[in-house]
Amino acid sequence: MAELLFFTELVGLRVYDLKGRRLGRIEDVALVPLIDPVRIDRFLVGGGWSWLTVRWEQIRTISVAGVHLRDEVLTPYHEDEYMLRIARDLLDQQIIDVNGRKVVRVNDVTFELRKDAEHEVLRVLEVDVGVRSILRRLLQGWLPRPWIRRIQMLIPPNSIRWEFCDIIEPDPQRRLRLNISHQRLENLHPADLADIVEELSPDEREAIFEAIDSEVAADALSEVEPKMQASILESLETEKAAEIVEEMAPDEAADLLAELEEKTSEEILEEMDVEPKADVRELLEYEEDRAGGMMNTEYIALHEGATVADAMEAIKGNEDLLEMLNTLFLVDAEGRLVGAIPVGRLFVAESHTPLKQLEVGTLIKVSVDEKQDRVTELFDKYNILTLPVADEEGNLAGVITADDVISVLRQK
Repeated sequence: MAELLFFTELVGLRVYDLKGRRLGRIEDVALVPLIDPVRIDRFLVGGGWSWLTVRWEQIRTISVAGVHLRDEVLTPYHEDEYMLRIARDLLDQQIIDVNGRKVVRVNDVTFELRKDAEHEVLRVLEVDVGVRSILRRLLQGWLPRPWIRRIQMLIPPNSIRWEFCDIIEPDPQRRLRLNISHQRLENLHPADLADIVEELSPDEREAIFEAIDSEVAADALSEVEPKMQASILESLETEKAAEIVEEMAPDEAADLLAELEEKTSEEILEEMDVEPKADVRELLEYEEDRAGGMMNTEYIALHEGATVADAMEAIKGNEDLLEMLNTLFLVDAEGRLVGAIPVGRLFVAESHTPLKQLEVGTLIKVSVDEKQDRVTELFDKYNILTLPVADEEGNLAGVITADDVISVLRQK
């Protein structure tokens, strides 16, 4: 039968040897995640000016009366970067509640105490973040444990299951030693991850973006407030920053790099692959408040003689664009924009149907030099989702999406 024990109750318990002699008091306990992610592996016992390390298998019983050992082969405590200490590394620290998609501060930790034939084993069950845990800490040592437990029952619990906690560790080497993974963060919606990141300190933001997948980082960074975007990118190693920028849409990448100091921006560009670098450099040449500065160079254009079958093949070859794809464009032999096709019309036409037959009635487009305000007016007036942008020769240079317009309006 499992019992519950709080960290605040555990700290200060007396530790006794086989003959009942007191060795010291519990000062801290630690996980060794590479061995077991939930079992308390080490008990740090203070006695005089030195600490001793007690391994979990050396524990016979744990109770409010004290901790009794089953052997006495103890070793002096020494710093071990493979240990996650509860008092030092978790208590009063900020952690991420992945399930609740928020940042919380740890007030106490709940353990599950399980007994077997030879040992009593502590396993981390929950992290306590509410008023109940604050009260428990304030009253500890002033009132008897049973009284505190009865009083706390008047307050609703507020805790997070250990499996939903994500610990922030700025040191990449120690993060590796502690086996800390941000896989659960990577599974969050980018907007939720962005909200979490905005609550963290600059060092903690850097630690998260250095550790997570570059594609996930790019999606999350796109959701962060622009000034903070630049701050995060500047804090990262140039190589990691380039990897993230490569995963961003070219227009978003260009907007972000434009916010950085020229030297930093150039260093990141130099680390990028040739193709995304060329797209971003091209967009950086346009003024931010013009259509060229708003447009994206990710689109699908086909020759004006193409069929529905050709369009479907082109879509299959650009799966990364599917989420935002709603319009295909037709160009002539010189690359001049001549038509636009709503993607939805492809699904009600025969495969051999020429795309020209599916064109919208009036092709609405703007030049790269069109003012930002005029672009937003066109989206509002014609209720469109995508607006093609043509260069001076009439060639298709890029597209502006409704999302791009929303981003502009949000910044205003």
